[in-house]
Amino acid sequence: MTPSIFIAASALIALTLGIAHLVFTFFVPKLRPRDPALEARMKEVSPVITSQTTMWKVWIGFNASHSFSAILFGSVYGYLALVHPAMLFHSAFFAILGGLFLLVYLILAKKYWFSAPFRWLVFASILYAAGFVATLV
Repeated sequence: MTPSIFIAASALIALTLGIAHLVFTFFVPKLRPRDPALEARMKEVSPVITSQTTMWKVWIGFNASHSFSAILFGSVYGYLALVHPAMLFHSAFFAILGGLFLLVYLILAKKYWFSAPFRWLVFASILYAAGFVATLV
């Protein structure tokens, strides 16, 4: 496999996770609390920082922005890998930024999320690293 394919596969995993998370946020009840009373309370209570929103709106907004960051990563790195591989593989900035993105998501997944996204992010990280290692061979 070429280095670009490894990076594109890694990016596709992030893109897919981001899209799935966005769908779970807005279109299916996967990210809603199991306790309807908790959801109702979240719709009533404001965070300490401001009374201009509710914890429910913050919850939805954070989940949506989280989704879009994974979608952005997947789109940009997939595009670079497939259309502009020289720009990607000859830029320490892009290489490190992408690696840090995946590392931070791995840490968050391990500490705060559940096993499925963590496993997919491990796989995406391995593919990402393999893409850069393959450029050395």
